[in-house]
Amino acid sequence: MRFNTLADFIAAGPPAFVTGPSAMIFAEDEVEIDSTLRHHLTAGFASVVLFAPPGFRIARGLQHAVIRIDYDVTAGDSLIDAVNRAMTIARGAWLYYGYNAEYLFHPFCETRTVGEMLAFHSEERRDAMLTYVVDLYAGDLDAAPNAVSLQDAWLDKSGYYAQARPDPARHGHPKERQLDFFGGLRWRHEEHIPPERRRIDRIALFRAAKGLRLRSDFTFSDEEYNTYACAWHNNLTAAVCSFRVAKALKRNPGSAFGIESFRWHNSTPFRWESPQLLDLGLMEPGQWF
Repeated sequence: MRFNTLADFIAAGPPAFVTGPSAMIFAEDEVEIDSTLRHHLTAGFASVVLFAPPGFRIARGLQHAVIRIDYDVTAGDSLIDAVNRAMTIARGAWLYYGYNAEYLFHPFCETRTVGEMLAFHSEERRDAMLTYVVDLYAGDLDAAPNAVSLQDAWLDKSGYYAQARPDPARHGHPKERQLDFFGGLRWRHEEHIPPERRRIDRIALFRAAKGLRLRSDFTFSDEEYNTYACAWHNNLTAAVCSFRVAKALKRNPGSAFGIESFRWHNSTPFRWESPQLLDLGLMEPGQWF
């Protein structure tokens, strides 16, 4: 199913998307679009929607498995606008958003679908889930000049930290159950990253609701959506394993020639499995899941 515009998609209101859970994949370039789509189809989403320019190609076998919308992802706040407009036809449904070459992992995803995980999360009276964007990078930049390699992917096993999130409405006092998280390539190469883009937390999984708005900093207008857990116990969190920052650092002329390798003494090969992320503390299974 393919739509020429976002307006056409919203007018059609595909049933699988309306009821969810659905994944929205925004393609900034043509790097690993197919593997990103396959990963989220396998995760168990009811529908996977690709937002991409008309010229971007995907494998023939995926053309009938995903919904495609012709869309310019690189224009301003186009992702924010698309997510907010898509919410209007999927109120009450769970949605995920991410970019190409980003892969969502949740606790025990090898044996439990994303739908099962979100059903459990809903029973805990949660309408959003904190995800950590975990930077992936190729181990050998000579072999993978764009820093992307599924077969030789690495991540940082330490160097992550959190700071209190100040509340301007309360004279800078910390917001309740909200933190700003940092680490990965955005931390190690922060001289190339604007301060407003250094956080690695993203509310990538959420339940669409009337009046809810995604803001440009990847937080929501409903402050409860931005919390990492409920008031009475810990909740599930997930991880978005992403080559996006590594790609950008190797594409940007200001950083590309100054980085010969992303590997350091705290790098470790990524095994593409949830136990590794759980062991590293990069996602949380909650109290009972």
